[in-house]
Amino acid sequence: MIRRTELPLLLTGFLATLSSIGLARFAYTALMPQMVLSHWFNGEQAAYLGAANLLGYLIGAVLAAPCAERFGAVRVLTLSWWAVALSFAASSWPQGMAVFSFWRFVAGVTGAILMVLGPSVAMSAAPPGRRAFLGPLMFSGVGMGALFSALIVPGLMPLGLGAVWWMLALVSAVVALAGQGCARRLRSLPPVAITPQAAPGAASGTAPPLWTWVIVLVFCAYMLDGFGFVPHTVFWVDYLTRELGLGSGYAATQWALFGLGAMAGPLAVAFIAQRWGWWRSITGAYLLKGLAISLPLFWVGWVGHSLSSFVVGALSPGMSAITSGYLMQLIGPAQHKKMWGYATAAFALLQATAGYVMAWIYARSGSYQLLFALGCSALLTGCVLVALTRPKPTPHSITKGLP
Repeated sequence: MIRRTELPLLLTGFLATLSSIGLARFAYTALMPQMVLSHWFNGEQAAYLGAANLLGYLIGAVLAAPCAERFGAVRVLTLSWWAVALSFAASSWPQGMAVFSFWRFVAGVTGAILMVLGPSVAMSAAPPGRRAFLGPLMFSGVGMGALFSALIVPGLMPLGLGAVWWMLALVSAVVALAGQGCARRLRSLPPVAITPQAAPGAASGTAPPLWTWVIVLVFCAYMLDGFGFVPHTVFWVDYLTRELGLGSGYAATQWALFGLGAMAGPLAVAFIAQRWGWWRSITGAYLLKGLAISLPLFWVGWVGHSLSSFVVGALSPGMSAITSGYLMQLIGPAQHKKMWGYATAAFALLQATAGYVMAWIYARSGSYQLLFALGCSALLTGCVLVALTRPKPTPHSITKGLP
């Protein structure tokens, strides 16, 4: 059960992931084919607009920690929530490619800041024994945003594309109000609750090194995940709607399944990690996600598409949750905020690269098929890398559960 004192920190993390990825990022995936069908942009331009959001995410991931240190995490979180709402409102009418790219870029920058700071600040405020329960709930906001966009886009499209953007702006503003209030309440928690716990080894005067070959391998794998899941999180709805000609209703259903998976994924990660341990869980996650990304290449039909949607959806925020937990186990919570910022920046670097590379490939080939093959290859390579990080058993090793 959720304790009353935990609601502010839980909602801070949840609303941050809801606005950052669930709305600022995934809402555009549902809107992408409609942008083309409504003649706001052509297919190539719509693909590059998605890449502009990924570039902004990279910049935001790099700026998050320095901005928080200079201006305060709560203030930066509040400004980022409102900037996401503003970017939606400013995108509600047809305009030039450069202007629209700017607003997608703004949504990417502020979305990344929310993704880095929200869960990290909230997890630091959580008692160590409750992080296994609360952490995954925070990341389920990603799936909530994807599911919401899948539901409102078909319902509001008869009113015009502008109406959809305005609804997203309104919802983002409500999230901003709620998030601002929850984040400010974190300051009222008892000092013991908001003081980060010492990393393993701190009692003896030594902390685990920040960079080891294991950390480097986890980083490289997480970067490959950033590359590999772009076909589904940017182009999936457009692929189903326009390339396969299955219609916007079919594609919206698949995106709703993606959202349901994204809501369930972090919770499943917590359940599995407590029973299998972090290393087994993260290795299996990379393998399963790679296979799910490849499903559209050889299993055509509703069942294949649905499995691909749900599993990739589950392991989108799920991979973030499991990587965050694995890193916290490796280095301890005291250094987790800095390390998670680095990890998000590394992820964003390959994500932005994939956005522009894949948009370029689509512009020249006119097909998304090759993108799924590239995504699968990236995740399977990541599976090999995390498999090499298997910890050596020691009397003091912790292989199960969140720290």
